[in-house]
Amino acid sequence: MSLDEATIQFLKQLGEAGVRPLHEMTPEEARALGGMLGDMYGPGPEMARVEEALIQAEDGGSFGARVLVPAGTPRGVIVYYHGGGWVIGAIDEFDTLGRTLAHRTGCTVVLADYRLAPEHRYPTAGSDAYAALTWAAASLPGLPIVVAGDSAGGNLSAVVALRARDEDGPPIALQVLVYPVTDCDLDNASYTDPENQLMLTRDTMIWFWDHYAPDQADRARPDASPLRAKDLAGLPPAVVLTAEHDVLRDEGEAYAERLRQAGVPVEAKRCAGQMHAFFTMVNVLPGSAAAITTVVEAIDGVLR
Repeated sequence: MSLDEATIQFLKQLGEAGVRPLHEMTPEEARALGGMLGDMYGPGPEMARVEEALIQAEDGGSFGARVLVPAGTPRGVIVYYHGGGWVIGAIDEFDTLGRTLAHRTGCTVVLADYRLAPEHRYPTAGSDAYAALTWAAASLPGLPIVVAGDSAGGNLSAVVALRARDEDGPPIALQVLVYPVTDCDLDNASYTDPENQLMLTRDTMIWFWDHYAPDQADRARPDASPLRAKDLAGLPPAVVLTAEHDVLRDEGEAYAERLRQAGVPVEAKRCAGQMHAFFTMVNVLPGSAAAITTVVEAIDGVLR
Protein backbone atom coordinates (compact mmCIF):
# COMPACT_ATOMS: atom_id res chain seq x y z
CA MET A 1 0.00 0.00 0.00
CA SER A 2 1.03 3.63 -0.30
CA LEU A 3 2.36 5.68 2.58
CA ASP A 4 -0.24 6.58 5.17
CA GLU A 5 -1.57 10.14 5.11
CA ALA A 6 0.12 11.21 8.36
CA THR A 7 3.52 10.22 6.96
CA ILE A 8 2.87 12.02 3.68
CA GLN A 9 2.04 15.22 5.57
CA PHE A 10 5.09 14.85 7.81
CA LEU A 11 7.42 14.49 4.83
CA LYS A 12 5.75 17.49 3.21
CA GLN A 13 6.50 19.58 6.31
CA LEU A 14 10.14 18.52 6.22
CA GLY A 15 10.36 19.45 2.56
CA GLU A 16 8.79 22.85 3.15
CA ALA A 17 11.29 23.45 5.97
CA GLY A 18 14.14 22.89 3.51
CA VAL A 19 15.66 19.96 5.40
CA ARG A 20 18.53 18.49 3.39
CA PRO A 21 19.20 14.74 3.10
CA LEU A 22 21.42 13.45 5.89
CA HIS A 23 24.15 12.31 3.51
CA GLU A 24 24.60 15.93 2.41
CA MET A 25 25.33 17.00 5.99
CA THR A 26 28.27 16.71 8.31
CA PRO A 27 27.75 14.40 11.32
CA GLU A 28 27.38 17.48 13.52
CA GLU A 29 24.65 18.94 11.28
CA ALA A 30 22.85 15.62 11.15
CA ARG A 31 22.93 15.30 14.94
CA ALA A 32 21.33 18.74 15.27
CA LEU A 33 18.50 17.61 13.00
CA GLY A 34 17.93 14.60 15.23
CA GLY A 35 17.60 16.91 18.21
CA MET A 36 15.03 19.01 16.36
CA LEU A 37 12.91 15.95 15.60
CA GLY A 38 13.16 14.83 19.22
CA ASP A 39 11.60 18.11 20.34
CA MET A 40 8.44 17.19 18.40
CA TYR A 41 7.60 14.18 20.54
CA GLY A 42 6.71 16.03 23.71
CA PRO A 43 7.22 14.75 27.24
CA GLY A 44 6.69 11.11 28.09
CA PRO A 45 4.87 9.68 31.12
CA GLU A 46 6.09 10.56 34.59
CA MET A 47 8.52 8.10 36.13
CA ALA A 48 8.93 7.11 39.77
CA ARG A 49 12.65 7.72 39.38
CA VAL A 50 15.10 8.82 36.69
CA GLU A 51 18.81 8.23 37.16
CA GLU A 52 21.85 9.08 35.07
CA ALA A 53 24.60 6.45 35.06
CA LEU A 54 28.14 6.19 33.72
CA ILE A 55 29.10 2.82 32.26
CA GLN A 56 32.70 1.71 31.89
CA ALA A 57 33.49 0.62 28.34
CA GLU A 58 35.60 -2.37 27.41
CA ASP A 59 38.34 -0.18 25.91
CA GLY A 60 38.79 1.84 29.09
CA GLY A 61 36.52 4.69 28.07
CA SER A 62 33.01 5.33 29.30
CA PHE A 63 29.56 6.34 28.12
CA GLY A 64 26.31 7.42 29.70
CA ALA A 65 22.97 5.75 30.28
CA ARG A 66 19.59 6.93 31.55
CA VAL A 67 17.60 4.64 33.83
CA LEU A 68 13.83 5.16 33.69
CA VAL A 69 12.01 3.48 36.59
CA PRO A 70 8.20 3.36 36.39
CA ALA A 71 5.81 3.30 39.33
CA GLY A 72 5.40 0.03 41.16
CA THR A 73 7.75 -2.94 41.29
CA PRO A 74 9.56 -3.33 37.93
CA ARG A 75 8.74 -6.56 36.09
CA GLY A 76 11.90 -6.58 34.01
CA VAL A 77 14.60 -4.49 32.36
CA ILE A 78 14.60 -3.21 28.79
CA VAL A 79 18.04 -2.20 27.56
CA TYR A 80 17.26 0.11 24.65
CA TYR A 81 19.74 1.04 21.91
CA HIS A 82 18.72 4.04 19.83
CA GLY A 83 18.91 4.31 16.07
CA GLY A 84 20.85 6.78 13.96
CA GLY A 85 23.19 4.76 11.78
CA TRP A 86 25.79 4.54 14.58
CA VAL A 87 26.50 8.22 13.78
CA ILE A 88 23.59 10.29 15.13
CA GLY A 89 21.08 9.99 17.95
CA ALA A 90 21.20 10.76 21.67
CA ILE A 91 19.22 9.52 24.64
CA ASP A 92 17.40 12.85 25.07
CA GLU A 93 15.79 12.24 21.67
CA PHE A 94 14.58 8.81 22.81
CA ASP A 95 13.45 9.79 26.29
CA THR A 96 9.77 9.99 25.34
CA LEU A 97 9.89 6.55 23.73
CA GLY A 98 11.77 5.12 26.72
CA ARG A 99 9.26 6.53 29.18
CA THR A 100 6.39 5.20 27.10
CA LEU A 101 7.88 1.70 27.07
CA ALA A 102 8.58 1.84 30.81
CA HIS A 103 5.07 3.02 31.62
CA ARG A 104 3.30 0.50 29.39
CA THR A 105 5.40 -2.55 30.20
CA GLY A 106 6.13 -1.92 33.87
CA CYS A 107 9.81 -2.43 33.12
CA THR A 108 12.81 -0.32 34.02
CA VAL A 109 14.25 1.05 30.78
CA VAL A 110 17.97 1.66 30.36
CA LEU A 111 18.70 4.04 27.47
CA ALA A 112 22.28 3.35 26.40
CA ASP A 113 24.15 6.41 25.11
CA TYR A 114 26.78 4.36 23.27
CA ARG A 115 29.61 6.26 21.59
CA LEU A 116 29.13 7.34 17.99
CA ALA A 117 31.10 7.25 14.74
CA PRO A 118 33.13 8.67 13.13
CA GLU A 119 34.75 9.65 16.43
CA HIS A 120 34.34 6.04 17.58
CA ARG A 121 34.18 3.64 14.66
CA TYR A 122 33.36 -0.07 14.52
CA PRO A 123 33.44 -2.07 16.77
CA THR A 124 32.91 0.55 19.50
CA ALA A 125 29.10 0.72 19.29
CA GLY A 126 28.78 -3.05 19.56
CA SER A 127 31.17 -3.34 22.49
CA ASP A 128 29.46 -0.44 24.28
CA ALA A 129 26.09 -2.10 23.70
CA TYR A 130 27.35 -5.29 25.34
CA ALA A 131 28.81 -3.31 28.24
CA ALA A 132 25.37 -1.74 28.75
CA LEU A 133 23.82 -5.21 28.87
CA THR A 134 26.28 -6.52 31.45
CA TRP A 135 25.93 -3.31 33.49
CA ALA A 136 22.14 -3.66 33.53
CA ALA A 137 22.38 -7.31 34.57
CA ALA A 138 24.72 -6.44 37.43
CA SER A 139 22.99 -3.25 38.56
CA LEU A 140 19.40 -4.54 38.32
CA PRO A 141 19.79 -8.19 39.31
CA GLY A 142 17.03 -10.75 39.36
CA LEU A 143 14.93 -9.19 36.61
CA PRO A 144 14.40 -10.66 33.12
CA ILE A 145 16.20 -8.64 30.45
CA VAL A 146 14.89 -7.52 27.08
CA VAL A 147 17.26 -5.98 24.53
CA ALA A 148 15.58 -3.64 22.06
CA GLY A 149 16.45 -1.05 19.48
CA ASP A 150 15.55 0.59 16.21
CA SER A 151 17.63 0.71 13.01
CA ALA A 152 21.29 0.76 14.11
CA GLY A 153 19.94 0.06 17.59
CA GLY A 154 18.19 -3.01 16.21
CA ASN A 155 21.53 -4.03 14.78
CA LEU A 156 23.14 -3.62 18.20
CA SER A 157 20.38 -5.65 19.87
CA ALA A 158 21.01 -8.52 17.46
CA VAL A 159 24.78 -8.23 17.91
CA VAL A 160 24.44 -8.25 21.71
CA ALA A 161 22.17 -11.31 21.61
CA LEU A 162 24.76 -13.18 19.52
CA ARG A 163 27.62 -12.25 21.82
CA ALA A 164 25.67 -13.12 24.98
CA ARG A 165 24.98 -16.56 23.52
CA ASP A 166 28.57 -17.14 22.44
CA GLU A 167 30.18 -15.86 25.65
CA ASP A 168 27.64 -17.25 28.13
CA GLY A 169 26.65 -13.69 28.96
CA PRO A 170 23.56 -12.43 30.76
CA PRO A 171 20.41 -14.34 29.74
CA ILE A 172 18.12 -12.39 27.43
CA ALA A 173 14.39 -13.08 27.56
CA LEU A 174 13.53 -11.32 24.28
CA GLN A 175 15.20 -9.34 21.50
CA VAL A 176 13.13 -6.58 19.91
CA LEU A 177 14.50 -5.61 16.50
CA VAL A 178 12.76 -2.64 14.89
CA TYR A 179 13.71 -2.22 11.21
CA PRO A 180 17.19 -3.46 12.11
CA VAL A 181 20.36 -3.14 10.07
CA THR A 182 21.40 -6.77 9.64
CA ASP A 183 23.59 -6.71 6.53
CA CYS A 184 25.93 -4.49 4.53
CA ASP A 185 24.40 -5.38 1.14
CA LEU A 186 23.31 -2.04 -0.31
CA ASP A 187 21.91 -3.44 -3.55
CA ASN A 188 18.98 -5.67 -2.60
CA ALA A 189 15.44 -5.00 -3.82
CA SER A 190 14.31 -2.78 -0.94
CA TYR A 191 17.49 -0.69 -1.23
CA THR A 192 17.02 -0.04 -4.94
CA ASP A 193 13.24 0.56 -4.90
CA PRO A 194 12.64 4.27 -5.66
CA GLU A 195 9.54 4.26 -3.43
CA ASN A 196 11.71 3.54 -0.39
CA GLN A 197 13.98 6.59 -0.69
CA LEU A 198 12.28 8.61 2.06
CA MET A 199 13.58 9.47 5.56
CA LEU A 200 16.35 6.93 5.02
CA THR A 201 17.79 6.46 1.55
CA ARG A 202 20.39 4.18 0.02
CA ASP A 203 22.76 7.16 -0.18
CA THR A 204 22.26 7.88 3.51
CA MET A 205 23.02 4.27 4.45
CA ILE A 206 26.21 4.47 2.39
CA TRP A 207 27.07 7.62 4.38
CA PHE A 208 26.38 5.82 7.68
CA TRP A 209 28.44 2.76 6.77
CA ASP A 210 31.31 4.93 5.52
CA HIS A 211 31.47 6.69 8.89
CA TYR A 212 30.98 3.58 11.03
CA ALA A 213 32.89 0.85 9.23
CA PRO A 214 34.85 2.18 6.24
CA ASP A 215 36.70 -1.14 5.90
CA GLN A 216 34.59 -3.47 3.74
CA ALA A 217 35.95 -6.52 5.55
CA ASP A 218 34.74 -5.17 8.89
CA ARG A 219 31.24 -4.62 7.51
CA ALA A 220 30.90 -8.31 6.66
CA ARG A 221 31.71 -9.49 10.19
CA PRO A 222 28.77 -10.85 12.21
CA ASP A 223 29.16 -8.13 14.85
CA ALA A 224 28.45 -5.57 12.12
CA SER A 225 26.19 -7.64 9.82
CA PRO A 226 24.49 -10.27 12.02
CA LEU A 227 22.72 -11.77 9.01
CA ARG A 228 26.14 -13.15 8.06
CA ALA A 229 26.54 -15.11 11.29
CA LYS A 230 26.99 -18.80 10.48
CA ASP A 231 24.61 -20.04 13.16
CA LEU A 232 21.61 -18.32 14.76
CA ALA A 233 20.48 -21.29 16.84
CA GLY A 234 20.07 -20.80 20.56
CA LEU A 235 19.30 -17.09 20.37
CA PRO A 236 16.49 -15.57 22.46
CA PRO A 237 12.99 -15.21 21.01
CA ALA A 238 12.63 -12.23 18.73
CA VAL A 239 10.14 -9.60 17.64
CA VAL A 240 11.12 -8.16 14.26
CA LEU A 241 9.25 -5.13 12.94
CA THR A 242 9.90 -3.79 9.46
CA ALA A 243 8.44 -0.86 7.56
CA GLU A 244 6.88 -1.39 4.14
CA HIS A 245 8.65 1.62 2.59
CA ASP A 246 12.16 1.23 3.99
CA VAL A 247 15.51 0.40 2.41
CA LEU A 248 16.17 -1.89 5.41
CA ARG A 249 12.97 -3.91 4.95
CA ASP A 250 14.40 -6.92 3.13
CA GLU A 251 17.39 -7.50 5.40
CA GLY A 252 15.21 -7.28 8.50
CA GLU A 253 12.79 -9.83 7.09
CA ALA A 254 15.67 -12.04 5.94
CA TYR A 255 17.03 -12.04 9.50
CA ALA A 256 13.63 -12.99 10.88
CA GLU A 257 13.50 -15.92 8.44
CA ARG A 258 17.03 -17.02 9.34
CA LEU A 259 16.04 -16.99 13.01
CA ARG A 260 12.98 -19.12 12.25
CA GLN A 261 15.05 -21.61 10.29
CA ALA A 262 17.40 -21.87 13.28
CA GLY A 263 14.49 -22.77 15.54
CA VAL A 264 14.19 -19.40 17.28
CA PRO A 265 10.62 -18.27 18.09
CA VAL A 266 9.96 -15.16 15.99
CA GLU A 267 7.09 -12.71 15.70
CA ALA A 268 7.65 -10.76 12.49
CA LYS A 269 5.46 -7.96 11.22
CA ARG A 270 5.74 -5.70 8.20
CA CYS A 271 4.08 -2.40 9.12
CA ALA A 272 2.03 -1.38 6.10
CA GLY A 273 2.15 2.20 4.87
CA GLN A 274 5.11 3.07 7.12
CA MET A 275 8.58 4.42 6.42
CA HIS A 276 11.86 4.10 8.26
CA ALA A 277 11.98 5.92 11.62
CA PHE A 278 8.21 5.79 12.17
CA PHE A 279 8.49 3.73 15.37
CA THR A 280 10.27 6.43 17.37
CA MET A 281 7.93 9.25 16.29
CA VAL A 282 5.82 9.04 19.42
CA ASN A 283 2.85 11.45 19.40
CA VAL A 284 3.64 12.36 15.79
CA LEU A 285 2.76 9.35 13.59
CA PRO A 286 -0.17 7.01 14.40
CA GLY A 287 1.87 4.10 13.08
CA SER A 288 4.24 4.57 16.01
CA ALA A 289 1.49 3.94 18.55
CA ALA A 290 0.36 0.76 16.80
CA ALA A 291 3.90 -0.62 16.59
CA ILE A 292 4.63 0.22 20.22
CA THR A 293 1.51 -1.74 21.18
CA THR A 294 2.87 -4.74 19.27
CA VAL A 295 6.15 -4.52 21.17
CA VAL A 296 4.45 -4.01 24.54
CA GLU A 297 2.23 -7.05 24.00
CA ALA A 298 5.23 -9.19 23.05
CA ILE A 299 7.17 -8.10 26.14
CA ASP A 300 4.11 -8.73 28.31
CA GLY A 301 3.77 -12.21 26.85
CA VAL A 302 7.36 -13.07 27.75
CA LEU A 303 7.20 -11.59 31.26
CA ARG A 304 3.89 -13.29 32.07
